Amino acid sequence: MRTAWRAVVLPAVVFVVAVIVAAVVIALSGSPPLPALAAWWEGAVSAPGALPESLLNTTPLLFTGLAVAVGLLAGQFNIGVEGQLLVGALASAWVGFTVSGLPAPLHALLALVVGALAGAIWGWIPGILKAWRGAHEVITTIMMNYIAIYLTQYLVTEVWKDPNSMSPQTPEALPSAWLPTLIEGTRLSVGLVIALVTALILWYLLKRTVWGYELRAVGANPEAARAAGIQVSRVIWASMAISGAIGGLAGAVEVLGVHHRYYDQFSPGYGFDGIAVALLGNNHPIGAVLAAFVFGAMKNGAVYMQSVTVPAVPREITTVVQAVIIFFLAAMRFRQRSG
Repeated sequence: MRTAWRAVVLPAVVFVVAVIVAAVVIALSGSPPLPALAAWWEGAVSAPGALPESLLNTTPLLFTGLAVAVGLLAGQFNIGVEGQLLVGALASAWVGFTVSGLPAPLHALLALVVGALAGAIWGWIPGILKAWRGAHEVITTIMMNYIAIYLTQYLVTEVWKDPNSMSPQTPEALPSAWLPTLIEGTRLSVGLVIALVTALILWYLLKRTVWGYELRAVGANPEAARAAGIQVSRVIWASMAISGAIGGLAGAVEVLGVHHRYYDQFSPGYGFDGIAVALLGNNHPIGAVLAAFVFGAMKNGAVYMQSVTVPAVPREITTVVQAVIIFFLAAMRFRQRSG
């Protein structure tokens, strides 16, 4: 309960600090901060149609935040969620436009499973390298990111390119593979529900199962965990595979629920934003839900803020806020360790 409480309070406190810094930056840029912040809030939640769009942005951030959190809890810094998202997205798109004859629920479910499996394999490879050969996961996941970027780019431009389009994109998935719309008249799909259910399942696994205990024990002290009889190598590669599966699921939900196809430059950096979500959420599923909504709402509101403020406040202010949050959390953790 104490951990869950910290997961709720910490994002709120850090977010307030970040907003204060954002107000200072806005003022230094020559724009009045209060009207800009009001426009930011309006574009995030109160303008017509703003909240569903913010929740739409929240969905992939929640998946990637949970993916990073699983790795961090096991002591593994999975920077490869971006690549895992890309391969999961392309794999699900392939199932969406090649498999036919399945009813809607089964087709969508199959595409989701294949996307998650592709991401799991992409995360499992660095996990195996770390568990068996001691290769540092930061290096291997970065390398896997580049492989994913260029592999998916090749496949979408040379192998699975839509012959009816000049753009590098796959054919559109069959409607039977589309995720149902959650709110009529919006782009928000049931992918948000899948993300929330994933967070709930992850919370249960981490807090109520032996696997969760072993994972957290390895993350806290791998040598002590090994002395206690825990198979550390198994926990490492399993945690990376699960982290990758959640990242792949993020890409699959984006394809099946929003775009209905894969295209080059598919992700605007959701995998990297997931690092900030995990840190702000204190690696806790509840905290990740709140943190993902904070970042999703900020990104959506910043677009509106840029369009209505004079002089225009650039939407990149969200990157400043995100950087402040990461810096603040890193400083807090360094102080805790040094103290």
